[in-house]
Amino acid sequence: MKVVVIGCTHAGTAAVKSILKEAPGSEVVVFERNDNVSFLSCGIALYIGGVVKNAQELFYSSPEELSSLGATVNMEHDVTHIDHDNKTVTVKDLKTQEVYTETYDKLVLTTGSWPIVPPIPGIETENILLCKNYNQAQEIIARKDAVQKVVIVGGGYIGIELVEAFSESGKDVTLIDGLDRILNKYLDQEFTDVLEADLRSRGVTVALNQTVQEFKSTDGKVSSVVTPQGEYEADLVILCVGFRPNAQLAKDLVDTLPNGAIKVNDYMQTSDKDIYAAGDNVAVHYNPNGDHAYIPLATNAVRMGNLVGKNILENKVKYRGTQGTSGLYLFGFTIGSTGVNVASAANFGLDVDSVVLEDNYRPEFMPTTEKVLMKLVWEKGTNRIVGGQVISKYDITQSANTLSLAVQNKMTVEDLAYVDFFFQPHFDRPWNYLNLLAQAALDKIQSSQ
Repeated sequence: MKVVVIGCTHAGTAAVKSILKEAPGSEVVVFERNDNVSFLSCGIALYIGGVVKNAQELFYSSPEELSSLGATVNMEHDVTHIDHDNKTVTVKDLKTQEVYTETYDKLVLTTGSWPIVPPIPGIETENILLCKNYNQAQEIIARKDAVQKVVIVGGGYIGIELVEAFSESGKDVTLIDGLDRILNKYLDQEFTDVLEADLRSRGVTVALNQTVQEFKSTDGKVSSVVTPQGEYEADLVILCVGFRPNAQLAKDLVDTLPNGAIKVNDYMQTSDKDIYAAGDNVAVHYNPNGDHAYIPLATNAVRMGNLVGKNILENKVKYRGTQGTSGLYLFGFTIGSTGVNVASAANFGLDVDSVVLEDNYRPEFMPTTEKVLMKLVWEKGTNRIVGGQVISKYDITQSANTLSLAVQNKMTVEDLAYVDFFFQPHFDRPWNYLNLLAQAALDKIQSSQ
């Protein structure tokens, strides 16, 4: 069996390793149009902030490793066309410009995502950069020491992490976002209010509800960013306004969402049973509402890539779906979220209720403790847990994983209220704070009946 894998970041790397393990003797041919594989873009902010000293440490595999496992790895090769009737792909060698075709028995699309680049006047100006891959990270690093005024456009996870990295490096930082809150996909207002206040207290200019209209330049380099509400000086601008699926190859070939994200079944097969797909170019199975959604995360990509290999010979292991669980460390705050929040629930067709609770993570008789701000979101009528959020100066991020399991397994508020958690004063209270959160939710449900 010959398997062609197109794209080799997280999902592609996981798929190649899994296929070679699960289907020994298979011929695996990889085409990657970049000159590297497996770059952890989530580490770019850590690299900029000096936490990670060597960018090479952000790679967890290499073409050489995949080759040693038995794959034929073609770097800087771009697949331009798929002929699924004849089971061939057209490939261009970007170094020699040679164009040729390659046959396959099974095809794996792991082409990932690409940053959204809005059509704003002046966007081609020097020192306006994207933040996704290794080469872009190197560009940012090369320029950061020579600049002082940094503007980040986009208040999602990557944007916020860059704000922290540049602020900690002593730069004058401005954050611009077109929505009224930062991290709106992950957190409700009770949480974003805390974080926005903290950013402002550290001297970060937080410009929300503002869309960028123009980039101005001086001597060919960006000098300011213009919005309807003001003009912000800039020596360096980094765009972090979101991602789109890199799925043009699949257009009109397999079933997709309106945004182009590829739909797959429980075994990572597309509507063409011999074409598999995984990673940021794929629509995930979203457990809170049981439908498809586009949620590009490295964790999803690695799981999906692994499942390609598990199922390449026969359908054996089902995809469990995702809750979009994520964690963030920001200026001493540890933050975790999973599933829908109240603001996003309607977008997924869910009618929800919620409760917010603040409590100490461990008993007050201990020498120290920290407050934990928590929110639980459940579906009205069924009381099924569909989301949760936590924030504290104490590391409570593993609680997001606990809530993630609750969502995936369709636990109810009552299940979480009385689930068995251990008690030890070093770590928690006789009632774990998640028990208390769910009990507060039960009280609210009962009072409304």
